[in-house]
Amino acid sequence: MTTSWTVRRVLRDRNAGLYLAGVVVSSFGTTSLAPAVGVWVKDLTGSDSLPALCMLAAWAPTLAGPALGGIADRVRRRPLLIALNLGLAAALMALFAVRSPDGLWLLCTVLFLYGTVGAVAEAAESALVTAAVPGRLLGDFNGLRMTAAEGTKLLAPLTGAALYTAFGGPAVACLDAVTFVLAAGLCALLRVREEPPVRSGAGWSRETAEGVRRLWGDPGLRALVRAGGATMLLAALSSTTTYAVVDRLGHSPAWTGVLSAVQGAGSVTAGLVSGAALRRLGGRRFAAAGTALTGCAVAARAVPCDAVALASAAGMGLGLPCVLVAVFTAVQRQTPGPMLGRATATANTLVLSPTAVGLGAGAGLVELASPVLLLPLYGVGLLATAAALAQRADSASRTAARSPSDANPA
Repeated sequence: MTTSWTVRRVLRDRNAGLYLAGVVVSSFGTTSLAPAVGVWVKDLTGSDSLPALCMLAAWAPTLAGPALGGIADRVRRRPLLIALNLGLAAALMALFAVRSPDGLWLLCTVLFLYGTVGAVAEAAESALVTAAVPGRLLGDFNGLRMTAAEGTKLLAPLTGAALYTAFGGPAVACLDAVTFVLAAGLCALLRVREEPPVRSGAGWSRETAEGVRRLWGDPGLRALVRAGGATMLLAALSSTTTYAVVDRLGHSPAWTGVLSAVQGAGSVTAGLVSGAALRRLGGRRFAAAGTALTGCAVAARAVPCDAVALASAAGMGLGLPCVLVAVFTAVQRQTPGPMLGRATATANTLVLSPTAVGLGAGAGLVELASPVLLLPLYGVGLLATAAALAQRADSASRTAARSPSDANPA
């Protein structure tokens, strides 16, 4: 009942419905292309390492997120998003020229551009949402946005694989390009009035620093972002044990697909209930609950039992989105519009870039120790992160009781 009411509540808003449609379309294209790229590079080169290096080209621009986010604060966000979508669609068509290992440089260049555009677009989208969607719907909207993006993962990778098998990599790139054109069209239909951006007169580096200071200088946002980064780091460390866990269960590596599907279903569910849970618990308690659930799920993966492994995958799928929805909803609500692009991009960098660190470190640790040892340690780390965040939420509540005008929301 609550879930269906939440969906209706958001979709009754025209802008929110259009925005979610755009998320579904663009996420479908991206999720179709991502796995196909690795197979494409493998087929072109025969290398096991080059696919990972090429995907690193797409992730690398997130490290420059605070600076890239400044672009979203210098121009109107809706025209910027339309231009970014159309420009990336055109760039993807260049991949029709990749037919041999000699074209690998072009593929990496487009992937780097893909990541750069993604970093700017994420900042612009987050800022535009606050103008296009009523503030009372932000938590519900961000949850449904997560559901929409995660839901595409149930079908899009299969679509991309089928297209790649039948027609090759350029066909998947063409599909992604079409989805970006459609997303640009949906963005153009949004009814939103944006105030002209106000230039501060400061240089690019100073404006970037202002966005970082605004985010990190708010104790509530700082606690959420720090906890979010720690959660993503530990979750990434745990994910590197997946094949070892599956091997201990006596299954083939393909069984990881089952775990991924179950985790995806958990993420879809989390998005549907996030809005109501966020209103009931507040941002920090909601994020703490998600981190604690993730910690329990990670520790449980050490148990050599199929049912426990499936339950832990569902638990991770439920827990991780809670943290992300809490962090980015708080950033949207507590950051002034003129610097929201920079603040969002900074939060993206601080929360999501630890994933790359965790994947690299975890790959080495899993060669040195058994998941029976590593997973409980990662789980304890997540539970400690959750406890610290919950303690801050309780402290903020006590402060609010004493001085409501000075307290940050829990």
